Amino acid sequence: MKALTAPAARFAAHAALAALLCAGAPAFAASHVFLVQNSGWMEPFYTDPASQYKPLVTELVMAATQPGDLMVLASFNQGLPGAPSPKAMLSLKVNADPVSVRTQVGSALAGLQTANKPASAALADTDLGEAVNAAIHQALAGKPGLVWLFTNNRNSPNNDQATAQRNREFYALIHQGGTISRALAFPLKMPVQGAHYRANGLMVYVFAVGDGGARELDRLLASGRVQRVITEPPARLKPLDRDTVRLVPRRVDAAPGVSFSMGPGGMLRADVEQSARTPAAKIGWNLENTMYPYTIVSARIEARSNLAGQNLPIALASDTIKALAPGQSVPLQSRMQLPVAQLPGKWSAKAIGSAGSAYVLPGRIELQLLEQRLELSQAFRQRMAALFPGDPLPEIFTPPARIYGSTALLPIEVRVHYGIGPLVTLIGVGLAAAAALGGAVLAYGRPRRAWLTVEDELRTVHTRAGLTQAIFDKGGNKVAQLKTTMFGHRLIDLREGAQVRLGR
Repeated sequence: MKALTAPAARFAAHAALAALLCAGAPAFAASHVFLVQNSGWMEPFYTDPASQYKPLVTELVMAATQPGDLMVLASFNQGLPGAPSPKAMLSLKVNADPVSVRTQVGSALAGLQTANKPASAALADTDLGEAVNAAIHQALAGKPGLVWLFTNNRNSPNNDQATAQRNREFYALIHQGGTISRALAFPLKMPVQGAHYRANGLMVYVFAVGDGGARELDRLLASGRVQRVITEPPARLKPLDRDTVRLVPRRVDAAPGVSFSMGPGGMLRADVEQSARTPAAKIGWNLENTMYPYTIVSARIEARSNLAGQNLPIALASDTIKALAPGQSVPLQSRMQLPVAQLPGKWSAKAIGSAGSAYVLPGRIELQLLEQRLELSQAFRQRMAALFPGDPLPEIFTPPARIYGSTALLPIEVRVHYGIGPLVTLIGVGLAAAAALGGAVLAYGRPRRAWLTVEDELRTVHTRAGLTQAIFDKGGNKVAQLKTTMFGHRLIDLREGAQVRLGR
């Protein structure tokens, strides 16, 4: 699609991206809305010849999107009658030609300058909440996606000097709105000098909309594509109640018959021999704070394992942590009991089926931080003060009062190793039974002979096991029946006075 530049259309991308979404995009495609601020406060980012603002936007668009993705590139300031905001500059489905995509994005940004208020020489104001809400509810039409916001971090609708109140509104949009499932911020150093203003830095936000948006953001960060453009670590805004710490096994003192190792993706593996009677281990962990930029001032810790449907407490040497800065770790000693009673016996079907390999019990370790107190790390406060002097917007990093606990999960896999002895025994028993059954079948089906004496006349009768034959005298009268089994012959229904006997 070509660039959309009609100035009178209020965020023409609302309809454009929504139409693309409704048209049935592939299930693997992601949807992105890139919001580029061009209000008056942004003047030095546009006029300084050394500004890297537009190149940054271009490179991040290229890094974040892949062929098949849907994207909108829009400028924003504050919407007024006759001056809509946000305003779409480009709406397209990303193709497989990166040169073409880069050219279209560069062309759309090339003519972008700071905006003025309608019929005025005054520079446009900024409304961050208006831009983000429009992207979520109109451009994405409430569907999952990612919203990227490039801003100088000053929120001042109508040039409002009550910036603290405006910041709280933006804060509420991020933290309390259920639509935004995950939010990150990248504070970047970018000193620029314009005719009217100067700035030291820039903020790039990314908001994941819905669970699908959160999964896409996780995939994108795991790919490392964004990190090739922005080398600064992302500051977490939301969520603050899960994945806040990481457990890394440091040392394991296992019981006899038990060994531990690390599997792919950080999974903890416990290999248990079938002879182990009390599988347990003393595990020394490194408990790392992954909540950049927050320091865990204090928290109480509880840990449990969930394996084979059994929920067991994990004994901790210490149940509190204090003053744990982001990226730092503390040692944590624990003793974990494995579910002995739930392990299949060596003669069970599960054990026989796993003979020579391992029977796997998947589970998890759950670590809970209770009565948690968080505060913005001093190093991050100093960095924000240097990049955005006098700017109260970093208050959005203040953890909400309702966040008083968090949960971290570590996958664990118990692998029970069974020998092949029971299987060999069962195979032997099965073969013996099969041989016996085969012999019985052959014996049952082979022809047999019986000798009878009827009225002093010797007769030979050919029969098989399981058959019953009538016996007649010389006059043609039925005098008895001969029944043959695997174990011999016998006469039944013998008529009174009949001269019939087995043998000669």
